[in-house]
Amino acid sequence: MKLDAELKTLSSAILALETEEECEKFLQDLMTAREIASMAQRITVAKLLRAKKTFTQIEEETGMSSTTIARINRCLQYGADGYTLVLDKMNK
Repeated sequence: MKLDAELKTLSSAILALETEEECEKFLQDLMTAREIASMAQRITVAKLLRAKKTFTQIEEETGMSSTTIARINRCLQYGADGYTLVLDKMNK
């Protein structure tokens, strides 16, 4: 499937980066500022959910909708464990 190959290419590109600066440059070229901000907020929401903050607290702190917060919460509980993997690695 073409999407699978494209996802592997994207994953390989991300894994080829060695520093935060390289990653930031790549993201700036790859996405709009709004897309980058949205992705960054999603990681923040995942962190806050793991810290047992309420949806209301998270909504007030981040400005994210309760629908998006719920979607991220579902990913944390039933998803592919991507958020968990990243957050665990960030905490090391």
